[in-house]
Amino acid sequence: MKISFIGGGNMAKAIIGGLKNNGFNTAEITVIELDAEKRVQLSKEFSVQTSADYIDVSNTDVIILAVKPQQLREVCSLLLPILSTQLVISIAAGIRSQDISRWLDGYKSIVRVMPNTPAQIQAGVSALYADASLSQVQRDRAATIMMAVGKILWLEDEAKMDAVTAISGSGPAYVFYLIEALQDAAVGLGLKAEDARMLALQTFAGASLLAAQSNEDIQTLRAQVTSKGGTTEQGILALEAANIKSAIMSAAKAAAEKSVLLGDQLGA
Repeated sequence: MKISFIGGGNMAKAIIGGLKNNGFNTAEITVIELDAEKRVQLSKEFSVQTSADYIDVSNTDVIILAVKPQQLREVCSLLLPILSTQLVISIAAGIRSQDISRWLDGYKSIVRVMPNTPAQIQAGVSALYADASLSQVQRDRAATIMMAVGKILWLEDEAKMDAVTAISGSGPAYVFYLIEALQDAAVGLGLKAEDARMLALQTFAGASLLAAQSNEDIQTLRAQVTSKGGTTEQGILALEAANIKSAIMSAAKAAAEKSVLLGDQLGA
């Protein structure tokens, strides 16, 4: 399988790195990148082929669109003359597959993907959507590529991508925000900054790993830590009094609404 990336930014590098770590021959990867310095860096770090010429993706099996959403329409116009049977994977946030297809003159071999930043350490989760007409071979190729950077979830309804964007796409920022708050609380209670950071990070990492490996639901796990009349119960009561769960749900709703709006604006 020959893979071409349009754009050599952070997510492209994360996917290339994941493929390399999974034993993929990176000599089969071409990155189209206009920045000459980035081309040198990519070639040196991953041993990939690099180019500034779109014609170099004509002899490839998969084209991954890894550019900013605002650039995608122009990129599609440049790809249109050289498309034949390639699978096109878009990781551009907000751009719907029907708009990509329209920009590609009705081309249907498209998979839309919403990855997230933990892909940089192969611990991400990506949601994928494709038209029902996409072949199983191409579905498998898309799955193989994205599984190199974490878990995947196929969506039957593309409209659900806005919810995915709000939860897993934006979610790492929510988690970092909560880690920051816990770290600041630790410092406020008299701990040294480096100790506060370690405690906050390990608590989130350990709790997430415990939840992932447990057969219990999250509510049960929380209850197991929250002894009646104990310190944790007092902390949970303070969180509930501040409507923290409601605030987090409102944040996700706002992010989902913004995702819909961006799709409308960028796909116009």
